[in-house]
Amino acid sequence: MSYHTARLFLALLLLPLWSGQSIAADPDVVRYAKAAPYEDVREDLEFAIQNRALMVALTSHIHAMLQRTGKDLGDDTPLFENAQAYSFCSAKISRAIMAADPHHIAFCPFTIVVYTPRGEAGTTYVAYRRPPAGSNPRAAVALRELEAFLDGIAREAVGMK
Repeated sequence: MSYHTARLFLALLLLPLWSGQSIAADPDVVRYAKAAPYEDVREDLEFAIQNRALMVALTSHIHAMLQRTGKDLGDDTPLFENAQAYSFCSAKISRAIMAADPHHIAFCPFTIVVYTPRGEAGTTYVAYRRPPAGSNPRAAVALRELEAFLDGIAREAVGMK
């Protein structure tokens, strides 16, 4: 059994019973759902980032961009009720992952998304891309730290501390 398969199996066995719920659908994306209004979860995500003494460097308004560009592409069907991506950085974690492998600069800034898909009003998701395993032992440790960091923020945003 591979490392990722074992993690997925363990996650499925330990699905939390709190207000947030882990969803294991894609091994490259970690996603949590919460039965709550989008604005509440979006605000909780902002607070979760700020609670780590970090500032959001960029907010991408994905829903608005898709609405604006959909017309030009000939398909203006809404995909989301709302969707935003928050980009931010942690000097400590960024330095650790880049010290382990300078090519890991591609992971910075870190991004977590919050969204409600069209037709799922009342359910809001928080997700992030899972870092890879790492190219060497030092990188593997740093990237696991990055994943734990992102996961902590995402879990806090959906009430799964």
